[in-house]
Amino acid sequence: MTNHTTRTFNLALKGVQKLIPYKPGKPIDELKRELGLSHIVKLASNESPLGINPNVTIAITKALPNLSRYPDGGGFNLKTALSQKLGVNVEQITLGNGSNDLLEIITRSFVDTKLEIIFSQHAFAVYPIVTQAVGAIARVIPALNYGHDLDAMLDAVNAKTRLVFIANPNNPTGTLLKPEAIKNFIAALPETVLCVLDEAYFEFIAADKHANSISWLIEFPNLIITRTFSKAYGLAGLRIGYSLSSSEIADLLNRVRQPFNNNALALVAAEAALADEDYLALAVETNNQGMMQLTAAFKSLNLEWIPSAGNFISVDFKQPAIPIYEALLKKGVIVRPVGGIYEMPNHLRISIGTKKENLFFIEALSSVLANG
Repeated sequence: MTNHTTRTFNLALKGVQKLIPYKPGKPIDELKRELGLSHIVKLASNESPLGINPNVTIAITKALPNLSRYPDGGGFNLKTALSQKLGVNVEQITLGNGSNDLLEIITRSFVDTKLEIIFSQHAFAVYPIVTQAVGAIARVIPALNYGHDLDAMLDAVNAKTRLVFIANPNNPTGTLLKPEAIKNFIAALPETVLCVLDEAYFEFIAADKHANSISWLIEFPNLIITRTFSKAYGLAGLRIGYSLSSSEIADLLNRVRQPFNNNALALVAAEAALADEDYLALAVETNNQGMMQLTAAFKSLNLEWIPSAGNFISVDFKQPAIPIYEALLKKGVIVRPVGGIYEMPNHLRISIGTKKENLFFIEALSSVLANG
């Protein structure tokens, strides 16, 4: 049996054989089973703490009778809504099963084993995963103050470079690049290099620090912007995101994209969420208040953190963080270790929750540190 398994394993691409699967945040139910806890606060996966938008619930309920039918493979209604809200043509939009799906589609569309992909140290874990999955060469550029060193990334570009991933804000560090720095970086790239600007946390950026990246699409045909409904819009469980690009790139991506990669409920939910500006405003305000609540607590505990423009914050414990993570689990708090592929073993990433959830975490952390 072992020999047969080994022979089968060796049939896979070399990059796939060496892959370490993405490890999501620990599920609430799993922790309940393990420790027998009844009250658990999960601040591990950068999800919305507000719960589902009531307008989304209505839209989903209306769509239930049609679930025996395939969804609209082209996502016409959602694309039309995005087009009107964002000021782009429908032909420039590609829908994905979350923005992670789009990162993979982009990579499979443009990169092979002879080409290279550039991304930063401490950047989103999916970048090295999709790079390795297609057998491409990863050029990981050392971070600058936990963020992207754009000058060094530009210096790394060569004739084999095909993609550059930039997360803004970056996950898990929360660091934010200045708009002019990103634009100048893209302008300096050769036309043969595509820049993927990952804006999964775009909605949480303060208005005066927003990059008007959509306006750059006209100037830079090698720019692809990816965004998601999982974070600020609260649809993580339905998995839906989108990319914006030139119509030429979108046409190529849609050739690779699976025809029904978005289910019917996700499509109607995203359309309803997009139209509800009040929910989005509440999500942003809740995040802003929670960020102040947590950073004030960290300051009182003499902890250092990385200033974040997302809906999470990474805290430096100046010691291996796994024991603290495990102690928090026993108190019913799930946060996110960021060692391993993220190379931040002394940090934990904490998602911003409701005021009550944040307080529960702060009390648990204070207890853990006091008894440590």
